[in-house]
Amino acid sequence: MTDSVSTCDDHGYHEGSTCPFCERSGELVLSVDRRRRLSKFVSGALRHFPGDVRIELDDAGWTTREELVATVESKYDWATAEHLDAVVATDPKGRFERDERDGRLLVRAAYGHSVDVDLEAADGSVPDTLYHGTAPRNLDAILSEGLRPMERQQVHLSGSVDEAREVGARHDDDPAVFEVDAAGMRRDGLDVVARGLSTYTTEHVPPSYLRRIDR
Repeated sequence: MTDSVSTCDDHGYHEGSTCPFCERSGELVLSVDRRRRLSKFVSGALRHFPGDVRIELDDAGWTTREELVATVESKYDWATAEHLDAVVATDPKGRFERDERDGRLLVRAAYGHSVDVDLEAADGSVPDTLYHGTAPRNLDAILSEGLRPMERQQVHLSGSVDEAREVGARHDDDPAVFEVDAAGMRRDGLDVVARGLSTYTTEHVPPSYLRRIDR
């Protein structure tokens, strides 16, 4: 996430200053810094610490937009409902989902939870090969036990080597990357599902479906 968020009168929120559809300059909604801060806070609140910020999630991880707006407004004196909507609409990895139920707008994190939620099965397509980036210090455990969720509910996999390296770089400057035989896993009855725009999840990747990719 490296860009600001603007809005176009005809096409809504978009990254950067220029609308990608009509190529007109939009009105600035969030600077790069404020977008990053708000996105990080909302992600954490919906995935890891809803109770600490007095957000109530249902069994599937949904909360009302109204409740979430109140929370971000109490966290940042500059934050508004428009800022929240902009973050949710433009997240480059599809970290957030929206729904409408009984006249209420709902928001949730699409994946990445450490709190106990029950995400329904997703129907997005899954590539035959996926990837996972990690710190080299984890190699022995992964080669022995496979990929496990650790502090999260699910193992997260990426759709490309570059995305996997980007994830792994959060934990080490020179991350290790594994190739995951997602087609083999599904063929053998292990669920792999699409979440967001470029993330895939599963409960466990046994070592037999992993191959270390050398630089």
